[in-house]
Amino acid sequence: MADLLHLDGSYGEGGGQLLRTALTLSVLEKRPFRMTQIRAGRRKPGLRPQHLAAVRAMARIANAHVEGDQLGARELLFEPSGSVTAGNHTIDISVLGDQPSAGSVCLILQTLLLPLAMRGRHASRLMLIGGTHVRWSPCYHYLAEIYLPLLARVGINCRLELGQWGWYPKGGGEMEAHIEPVLPTDSLQGLNLTERGALLEAWGLSAASNLPQHIIERQASQLSGRLRSRRIKADILQFDAPSPSTGTVVFLLTQYEHAVAGFTGYGRLRYPAERVADDAFEAFDAYRRTKAPVDPHLANQIVTPLALAGGNSFFRTSSITSHLLSAVWMVRQFLDRQIEVRGELGHPGDVLIW
Repeated sequence: MADLLHLDGSYGEGGGQLLRTALTLSVLEKRPFRMTQIRAGRRKPGLRPQHLAAVRAMARIANAHVEGDQLGARELLFEPSGSVTAGNHTIDISVLGDQPSAGSVCLILQTLLLPLAMRGRHASRLMLIGGTHVRWSPCYHYLAEIYLPLLARVGINCRLELGQWGWYPKGGGEMEAHIEPVLPTDSLQGLNLTERGALLEAWGLSAASNLPQHIIERQASQLSGRLRSRRIKADILQFDAPSPSTGTVVFLLTQYEHAVAGFTGYGRLRYPAERVADDAFEAFDAYRRTKAPVDPHLANQIVTPLALAGGNSFFRTSSITSHLLSAVWMVRQFLDRQIEVRGELGHPGDVLIW
C-alpha cells in the first residue's frame, strides 16, 4: 500500500466533491488518505448524511479501514484494502448516513461507479435509496441522458432504472444501476470535445409529485415560451412522478451535432413554477451563447474518468467553475497526469489532459 496522502478538504470550493473524488481515486490507485477540514467551505461543514453514506458505501465495496466516519466529522482516514467487491449492493442514505435524508443517490453512484467498473471482476447491481432529484446535484435524468452516454464513449458502461422519485427533504427515491466491468483486454479512451455543431433537437421534462397538476403545466408552458423566444421548438413531457414526498423539477436536453447538454431547475417551497422553468432555461441560454460543447456541470464530472483513460483528452467548456478547478486539483494529488485549464473563472475555457 502506498504512503498515506494528506488532503486539505478546504481547497477551492471546499465542498463534498473533494471527498467523493478522493474516495474514488483512493480505491483505484490503492492509496490511503487522510482528509482534514472536510467541507470547510459549506454553511454546515463536516460530513452530512449523503457524504457519510458515500464513505461507508465505498468502505464496504473496497473493504477499507475507516476512521472518523461520523456525522459532522471534519477529518477522515480512509485506507482501502486493494480489492473491490462487485455484485449486488443496497445503498440507503437513511441507513448509511445515520438519519433520514434526501442526499443525492446520483452523487453516490458517481463515487462508486469507476471503482466497480474498473476493479470489479464481474457486473454489479446497485439499489440506491435517497434523493433522485435534489438541488446542488445532477438528477437521474442528467446521469441517464448526459453523463453515462459520454462515459460509454470512454469505455465505462452503466444502465439506470428509476423507481420512486426522491425529493428534498424526505428522499425515499429509488434508482437501480447496472454496472458492467471493464474487461482486462479493454482500455479507456480519451476524448476530443471541442465543437458542438448545429442544434438538432431539444426536449424537456416538467414533473412533480403530490402537487396540483397546474404546477406541472405552468412549468412546461414557461419553458416552451422561453425556448420559442430563441426560435427553438421542443417537446415538453409532463409527468406526475410517483414519490413518497413532494417536489418539482424541469429538465431540458439539447442535442447538437457533436454534443449533448442538459439543464435543470428544481422547485422548492414558495418558489413559483415559472421560476423553476426559468432556472433550466437560463442555464441553457448561457451555454447557448458560447460555442463550447461541454456544459459546466459535465466539465467537472468528466475530469476524473478522462484522467484515468489512456492517451490525451481535450475539451472545451462553456464556463470554468470552481468545482472544475477543485476536481483538477484533486486528480493531480493521486494521478501522474498533466492537466491544464485555460481560461478565466466564469468564462468559457479549455481543459487539456495528457
